[in-house]
Amino acid sequence: MDPDHFLDDIERKPQVLRTLADLIDGGALQWPIFRPPSRVVLIGIGSSFYAATAAAQRLRVAGVDAVAESSAAESIGPIGPGELVIGISAGGESIETNRLFAAAGGGRRIAVTNSPGSGISRIAAAAGTPASVSTIDIHADDERGGVACRTYVHTVVALLALERQLVAAPTGDHGVVEGQSMSDQHPDSDLARIVRRAADATESLLERRDQWLDSAVELLAGPNGTWLLAPLERVSSALQGALMMREGPRRAAVGCETGDWSHVHVYLTSTLDYRALIVAGSRWDRQAAEWLTKRRSTVVSIGGDFPGSLLTIDYPGSDDPLVALLTETIVAELIAASLWRQR
Repeated sequence: MDPDHFLDDIERKPQVLRTLADLIDGGALQWPIFRPPSRVVLIGIGSSFYAATAAAQRLRVAGVDAVAESSAAESIGPIGPGELVIGISAGGESIETNRLFAAAGGGRRIAVTNSPGSGISRIAAAAGTPASVSTIDIHADDERGGVACRTYVHTVVALLALERQLVAAPTGDHGVVEGQSMSDQHPDSDLARIVRRAADATESLLERRDQWLDSAVELLAGPNGTWLLAPLERVSSALQGALMMREGPRRAAVGCETGDWSHVHVYLTSTLDYRALIVAGSRWDRQAAEWLTKRRSTVVSIGGDFPGSLLTIDYPGSDDPLVALLTETIVAELIAASLWRQR
């Protein structure tokens, strides 16, 4: 792990996202699914699990039976023949994910990874389907800093591609043309555009960092740590952002959901020098703001105004939930990179 290479990984995000958008236009991220699965089970740990939770929640809202399971689970229970099990591992060699993914027999298995040909791809191919057909390559390029930043976002994009195929698909078997994948029948023309908008938004935050980064670091680097809050639909951004602050600069950081915060995290605002980085947009923002303001906590917000915020970091496209999902983690990443390099 290296702080300078980590910063370089962050700064390359717009370029690599635009390359991904071009690949999507060319047919990349098309999932090899020929009929709607009866259930989708996503398996991952760390950043991969955070991405899985966001995807599973979106799929359920869209009417697809989906669940995200931590790879640390002893078992995920019986898997039926009509179910789809997705193993997610950027490097492809996570021992927890590969163990649980291998044990999840009975249904179709597909690997999501930045390392095709790795262990997770071989597990996906163990049922007789070639690895080239049962692996989704997220095309995040090498992360020389040793921290999953681009791979997290690219995993989210791959799972958004899955969502679009499943939601656009017919609910019964009769609508599926034999020998033709669901992606062929329901092409997605929107995802590449969203990825390009996220690349533009990310680039904007990078280009304007001299206007907000030093202030954000000063406000959030308190003696007791940093709390990151986000709406439930994007709580993965808070969890991922907190991980960035722990993994590189080795600072205490906790990710949480804004509504839940007022029931399980609020207590510490009365005893600690409380510093919060908040992804704005939850319907429960005002409830959290009342406590934070009353207890004189320090607040920085991302993507919109938050009552009592001392600094608001906005960017083009922040009003689009998908652009936000693919963009907002860079704020915590740049703060983490700055603190890490200071060490």
